[in-house]
Amino acid sequence: MIDQRPTPIARSGLSASDAAARLAHDGPNVLPAARATPLWRRVAAQLRDPLIIVLLVAVGLTVATADWTDATVILAVIVINTAVGVTQEVRADRAIAALAGMTAAAARVLRDGAQCAVPAADLVTGDLLVLAEGDIVPADAVLVESVGLLVDESAMTGESVPVDRIVDDAVQAGTVVVRGRGQAVVTATGAASAMGRIAGLMSGGSGLTPLQRRLVGVGRVLAAVAVVLCAVVLALGLLRGQPFGLMAVTAISLVVAAVPESLPAVVTLALALGARHMSARHALVRRLPAVETLGCVTVLATDKTGTLTEGRMAVRTVWTALGAATVDSSGEAILRDGTVLAPHGAPDIAELLAAATLCNDAVLDAGRNAMGDPTEVALLAATDILGLDRDGLTAHRPRRAEVPFDSDRKRMTTVHDLPLGGVHIVCKGAPEVLLALPSLRVSIAERANVASTAEAMARDGLRVLAVAAADHDTLPPPGRWEHDLRLLGLIGIQDPPRASARATIAACAAAGITPLLITGDHPATARAIAVDVGIIAPDGEVVDCTKPGWSPEASVFARATPQQKLDIVQARRAAGDVVAMTGDGVNDGPALHRADIGVAMGRRGTEVARHAADLVLADDDLGTVVAAAEEGRRVYENIRRFLVYALSGGAAEIAVMLAGPFLGLALPLLPAQLLWINLITHGLPGVALGGEPAPPGVMNRPPRPPAESVLGAGLWQRVLRVGAVVTAASLGVGWWAHTTGRPWQSMVFFTLGATQLAVALGSRGKTWTRANPMLLIAIAGALAAQLAGLYLPPLAHLLGTEPLSLVDLTVICVVSVLGFAAVRLDRTLHPGPDRKSTTA
Repeated sequence: MIDQRPTPIARSGLSASDAAARLAHDGPNVLPAARATPLWRRVAAQLRDPLIIVLLVAVGLTVATADWTDATVILAVIVINTAVGVTQEVRADRAIAALAGMTAAAARVLRDGAQCAVPAADLVTGDLLVLAEGDIVPADAVLVESVGLLVDESAMTGESVPVDRIVDDAVQAGTVVVRGRGQAVVTATGAASAMGRIAGLMSGGSGLTPLQRRLVGVGRVLAAVAVVLCAVVLALGLLRGQPFGLMAVTAISLVVAAVPESLPAVVTLALALGARHMSARHALVRRLPAVETLGCVTVLATDKTGTLTEGRMAVRTVWTALGAATVDSSGEAILRDGTVLAPHGAPDIAELLAAATLCNDAVLDAGRNAMGDPTEVALLAATDILGLDRDGLTAHRPRRAEVPFDSDRKRMTTVHDLPLGGVHIVCKGAPEVLLALPSLRVSIAERANVASTAEAMARDGLRVLAVAAADHDTLPPPGRWEHDLRLLGLIGIQDPPRASARATIAACAAAGITPLLITGDHPATARAIAVDVGIIAPDGEVVDCTKPGWSPEASVFARATPQQKLDIVQARRAAGDVVAMTGDGVNDGPALHRADIGVAMGRRGTEVARHAADLVLADDDLGTVVAAAEEGRRVYENIRRFLVYALSGGAAEIAVMLAGPFLGLALPLLPAQLLWINLITHGLPGVALGGEPAPPGVMNRPPRPPAESVLGAGLWQRVLRVGAVVTAASLGVGWWAHTTGRPWQSMVFFTLGATQLAVALGSRGKTWTRANPMLLIAIAGALAAQLAGLYLPPLAHLLGTEPLSLVDLTVICVVSVLGFAAVRLDRTLHPGPDRKSTTA
């Protein structure tokens, strides 16, 4: 048994043999890989769709009656739908795998007294890590040596400001060393690490999407209604003395006709088109239903760092005794009283930023590529914005000595030679620390003013630094370097909000989507960003998740742990909301996984976040989420559009078969005629409806209630109204033809098909638009197929139809226009709630 306790390790590190033994016992330092989903399981998941199950039953019925043609058609729909869904999932998974991972590829350790590089996967408990600036910490560890060590923990905690780490502090796998160096003893690897424990929170499925839940209900309703009504048709036929075999085939044909078997294809096409549109907008859809889910979202929960903000520190405010100045939103100028400042026009600001540049260990090249503490990088960037010559400053005042920053002193001091002799001393650090220096050349009144100014800046979510300086003819002893300093001013630094964040939040509000901010950052920082982007008003509530009794109903949550993020998402889902969660860190993974739809950042996002998400934004632009929501609403509108078309036609077919005998039409349609009408109307025209563009104003209305059925909001009433018109047109033509001695069954056959095609044309969002030309082509093709059913002898013989005269055909064409008029008029008279300017 190997001792895994984090006991003190000799500075020589583990021996190679001990490390090998521990590796064999503990396993590699990797997160448990998700088991690859086999192809058969992906296919099975597609076939579990409730409407696919109904179609499989229909296939069984048609095979039982030796109706091979219709069985083949239905099977083709099933195969195409399954193939598209599986292909999209496989392609998305491959694309995700190609994104750069965040795990360290190698680690430096001391083994057998010598420093060596080993694969990060080979680290074991007890290894002595060597950490330096730029390293990704490869495993959980405890520091045994720390020299100015500053660690970026935003991926794990959401905290945007790097933190100092001293001896005996813990560092976690996946965090980044931004400054200093140190050594640390590994305490946990792989699944036992903090990252591994967070990954464990992502176990379990996320459940059905809103679309899938709604289609489950539709499938059940359609199956039940179709079976009952077709049983009635069978019974009535038998009571009228029709042969059992004929009526059995007729009933089965009606089942197939009543179930819109092209609905899965319509859904798949609409989702695939949405996924393609999102790909053009730099968003990768990992699972097709995610496109529609965004259209149903009622809550958008977002983290802060790297999502609402740019993920970098920048100077926002500069204050001196002469007044404050601010950096404009573009980051290109420093303004005071609306005037752009230059070094010669603001000597107080220039002196303050020059001192901050000298007392600085960061590196920023001409292309603004940075290395070092993000706070110090921000100071260098502000110097550039003002127009100071950084290289000239450091060349004319070279550094002679320094007292590095540490977490106990909370300040840094540097000593520089002056060109004409003497020294220039600069000290920067926390305002309360510098103001506490007894020899600081500031009056009591000035101290109070500076302290209140710093406090106000901190309440605005800024990280505040104070800078002081002094000149001496000769170098004082080290103990007096920080004496007789003159306060130059304060600098407020913040991770700035993205330029598009406010517009994105406003677009969400216009669409009825409630934005939430959930971050691991300080409450003041969370409030500042939330107010800045418009999530809350300046006096809005900010929940501190470290305090007991907080409510998940708030809009801004600060200091949230990964488990608390998950709790918030689950609480909102339990309340009936459809939740989208955006994030990029390891700490966001569990919430991304459990949300109705998880949206990860592709560039800045961690591997854990990307694999937990349904949608990955390759450009890290939160505005793409709004575009995705519009795509989702378009998909849902087109599904409802298709349902009106398909179900009204199916209802009309059943009604014609039920009511026809009472008008003297003994058997209005033969089974083959029913199946042919079903094939040409529910085939290409129905699928082409899935490509209709989004209706105008779709993002200026609230999302549909999460519990609303896909047939809700007046849709099933519309189906009945339109179906009644199609039924009346078909039976009216049939009755007139029967009483005048015309081939009434063929006329019912053609009228029923043509009127349904007119409904498809009337179902467009805009009648005369050139968008979605495939629908017009599909309708024209279906009409040609319907004519072929009358005039092509082999097909007419198969269907049992007769050719119609030009007069009869003209009458039918005029009557079938009622289908177009019925849809357009119904949408005008019954637009539905919250859809006065759009279509249903």
